[in-house]
Amino acid sequence: MNHIAVIGSGTMGNGIAHTFAQFGYKVTLVDVSAEALERGIQTISKNLDRQVNKQIISESEKNEILNRISKSVQIDESISDCDLVVEAASENQNIKFEIFRKLDSVCKNSCILASNTSSISITKIASVTKRPANVIGMHFMNPVPVMKLVEIINGYSTSKETTTTIYDLSKKLSKTPVVVNDYPGFVANKILMPMINEAIISLHEGVAGVEEIDTVMKLGMAHPMGPLQLADFIGLDVCLSILRVLQDGFGNPKYAPSPLLVNMVTAGNIGVKSGMGFYDYSKGIKEAVVAASFLN
Repeated sequence: MNHIAVIGSGTMGNGIAHTFAQFGYKVTLVDVSAEALERGIQTISKNLDRQVNKQIISESEKNEILNRISKSVQIDESISDCDLVVEAASENQNIKFEIFRKLDSVCKNSCILASNTSSISITKIASVTKRPANVIGMHFMNPVPVMKLVEIINGYSTSKETTTTIYDLSKKLSKTPVVVNDYPGFVANKILMPMINEAIISLHEGVAGVEEIDTVMKLGMAHPMGPLQLADFIGLDVCLSILRVLQDGFGNPKYAPSPLLVNMVTAGNIGVKSGMGFYDYSKGIKEAVVAASFLN
């Protein structure tokens, strides 16, 4: 593979583009917003600066990595020769369907179309294309340049050749690939989201406070981050979306999202990216404190 396209320049998209470019691939980063693209490139540059400071890469390597990344504000001929496209847009089924229809019409027949979705069915996504054998899930973890796992999700029609190609490619990115099957939430979020939801329910019911819940899980279960803080980093809107996919997919009330989670998303308090979630990030992540009015 020589040319990779990444659709979406947000947290996951720019991290995926950064990682591919760092390992020598030509990357086209695509977003409908020129401003979002510029923010994405700035984020990549800042993260590369951190790698320079930690002596992971040199200053010259940083410049080489940035030079491998080009930008586009639409899915068009600029990605028609791509060998792989990784979609990292909003966790919205209809948006993903629209993107994959467009990719199917623009990309060469041999191109693999991957989704970074954290919960939406790969089989459903593949069904809107004429190449379901070439459609697969490639679920990176945040922050992408640091986290080792890539959850590879086979759709119903994904070919063994496609799976092997993406598995081998993930290893070339110095990642650890794990192949799973196409069920709601796959493995990572089928297990993680009920835990986060239960932590929110415990908070809502007054079992314990934010810091107490997170401390129990960090010190008692050796988690590097408590579930409420992790929810803030993932984005409470994303957590809510995944829980609804699980609830609809399995028809089981145990996946019903906490009313507190629903209210916080409705109010726009969705975590780090909004500056307010279970913690207040108005003074930065390192200075975050427990939000004072999370139960209101």
